[in-house]
Amino acid sequence: MEDAAGILAALPRRLSDIALKWAAERPDAPALFERGRVWTYRELAQAQAQIARLLTAHDVRPGDRVMLVSENCAAMVGSMLAIAALDAWAVLVNSRLSAREIDNIRAHSGARRVLYMTHVSTEAGAHAQRHGATALDLGQMGAVSISPCNRDCKPEPVASDPAEQVAALIYTTGTTGNPKGVMLTHRNLLFIAGVSGKLRGLNPKDRVYGVLPISHVYGLASVCISTLLAGACLHLEAHFTARALAAALTEGGISVMQGVPAMYAKLLELLKTQGEPFAAPALRFIYAGGSPLDPALKLAVETASGLILNNGYGLTEASPTITQTRHEHPRSDCSVGTPLPGVEIRIVDKHGVDVAPGEAGELWARGPNVMKGYYRNAEATAQVIKPGGWLNTGDIARQGADGALFIVGRTKEVIIRSGFNVYPVEVEAVLNSHPQVTQSAVVGREVEGNEEVVAFVELAPGATISVHELQQFAADALTAYKRPAVIIVMPSLPAAANGKILKNRLKEIAKIGAAPK
Repeated sequence: MEDAAGILAALPRRLSDIALKWAAERPDAPALFERGRVWTYRELAQAQAQIARLLTAHDVRPGDRVMLVSENCAAMVGSMLAIAALDAWAVLVNSRLSAREIDNIRAHSGARRVLYMTHVSTEAGAHAQRHGATALDLGQMGAVSISPCNRDCKPEPVASDPAEQVAALIYTTGTTGNPKGVMLTHRNLLFIAGVSGKLRGLNPKDRVYGVLPISHVYGLASVCISTLLAGACLHLEAHFTARALAAALTEGGISVMQGVPAMYAKLLELLKTQGEPFAAPALRFIYAGGSPLDPALKLAVETASGLILNNGYGLTEASPTITQTRHEHPRSDCSVGTPLPGVEIRIVDKHGVDVAPGEAGELWARGPNVMKGYYRNAEATAQVIKPGGWLNTGDIARQGADGALFIVGRTKEVIIRSGFNVYPVEVEAVLNSHPQVTQSAVVGREVEGNEEVVAFVELAPGATISVHELQQFAADALTAYKRPAVIIVMPSLPAAANGKILKNRLKEIAKIGAAPK
């Protein structure tokens, strides 16, 4: 694989250049697939230009923020590219967020206009109605709604340098507290799209499953932009269901699948329940990211599919990828791989001093993927961007002798039990290894003078195991201070649109001591 400098030199300057390139070189090649409809690269470029003209007619200027409230759809992709063509910023928001969350992001970003993709999302329609939006015809990409113009919006300066010009604003903590808007530049996103595409060997013949929300950076950079940059076809899905995934793998010609571990767990659960084999005749590459991958699930997926389940690590502030396993060097463990070309890492103690090789510490990263900063929040930016351009990820990691990285846990999630550190991912790996457990999540709960381990478990259909038996199973594999004091069984674990389990919600439940009825 070529070095990072070569990849950077070959990148287009703006996201909006991608469709134009392929429209000129391969105009009739499929770019997007959605519910039986195919958009070619010529049609995508035409839609991008049409939407840009519409936005200009609706007073959108360079440097303005334009909010997209949507689920995955062609109109969302076309609108995002059109916003980039205008040198405006796309504020990408999943329509399943609550009214409070949507309103907080709208207010903080100061969006000039908001587009609601009402044709794919009833939730988007409800938000549009609340905000007094009116219909807007995007031509071949359908009718959406547009908010009244925010005349108080002040445009941000436009930079010719793609490393400085913001392409997307993604909010990371809309569910609790004050949202933080991560400013990701054109170069941030294109670098990750280019590198990750090369590591997967993406080519114009590929058909990539696009169910990870484009409103989250994993779905945006690693799936959507990466697919288009390679001239491949993105198979868009607005919502994840195991049944739709199984059908797409069996009959849809999907060659590349990226998802969070929970998606693979749900797929295997469905196939087991139905007594069906894993059928994916075109599939050549599968990848898990977004949350920890445990050994039991990795082995189960690889056994069923006959493919290596690749793994990686990242966060929104890194656009998102920092490390990734290499397809040509398969691993049997759950390492998240080695740093991407052009990305550096350090593992440091609480004073920012590098730890000894093999020891665990806080993970810092530096490279073309690191965000520009948090929008309108210089204080929060200074807390995570250290001197020299190092991003403090807030995660605890250790590096193996071969350079491979292992994520031990998050700094904020570490449970201090009787003076010992308990990392939830270790306890979750044990629980998930039980054949009757689909997935689990572990949080800490304060008790007088201490903290205890609380585990939430989602059982497989037809499971007969009791809580007592699960506790004994965990006790057999974990030392005393790591064992869950309480195990709470839930029909399904609460998850965000990107598939991540909502641990903040579980911590609230843990305080009560039982799952809601």
